[in-house]
Parts: sequence; structure tokens; C-alpha cells
Amino acid sequence: GGRGGAAMEEVEGLMSVDYEVSGKVQGVFFRKYTQGEAKRLGLVGWVQNTSHGTVQGQIQGPTARVRELQEWLRKIGSPQSRISRADFSNEKKIEALDHKEFQILK
Repeated sequence: GGRGGAAMEEVEGLMSVDYEVSGKVQGVFFRKYTQGEAKRLGLVGWVQNTSHGTVQGQIQGPTARVRELQEWLRKIGSPQSRISRADFSNEKKIEALDHKEFQILK
């Protein structure tokens, strides 16, 4: 109950966002750590290496949790990684999740 207003809805709603992380992010277990962090936060989606040396994927889940993983992708990453930038696109509210889990794609 109570009057939470729009702020509460924002936290409760589901969102989807695509990401691409640049820097030293291949060969440093970046995908494995991203999957681990996503699972810890209860998020679904995927992660894969690209042919041009970046890591990309999609995150879906509760807005507040997705924001946490975005921060992690921007600043932390795997222990040996060096993130130069993280780009996010196609951010949108969704009614239901498109994925069952968070997968590492080849």
C-alpha cells in the first residue's frame, strides 16, 4: 500500500537493454564473469565476443538490477579486463522476459 507513485513502478518494472563493451575484454574471462554477475543479480540475456574485439549482449530483468549490471559493465568487469567504454542501446520497458537464463554465446 501507500503512495509509491511512478518511482516504485520504475523499480518493479522489467527492462531490456543491449550493450557493447570495448577495451581489453577478450581473453580475460569477461563473458564468464558477466554471466556470473548477471546470475547473482537474477538477470537473463546473453553475452558474446565480437569479431572486432569487443563484448556485446543483452540484459533483461528488473530495472534496478539491470542498472546495477550496467554499472558493473561500465566500471568493473572481470579482474584482468580493462574497460575503455560501455555503450548501451535499445533500452526499453518490457512486459515479459525473452530469455530463460543468461547465456554465453559463441
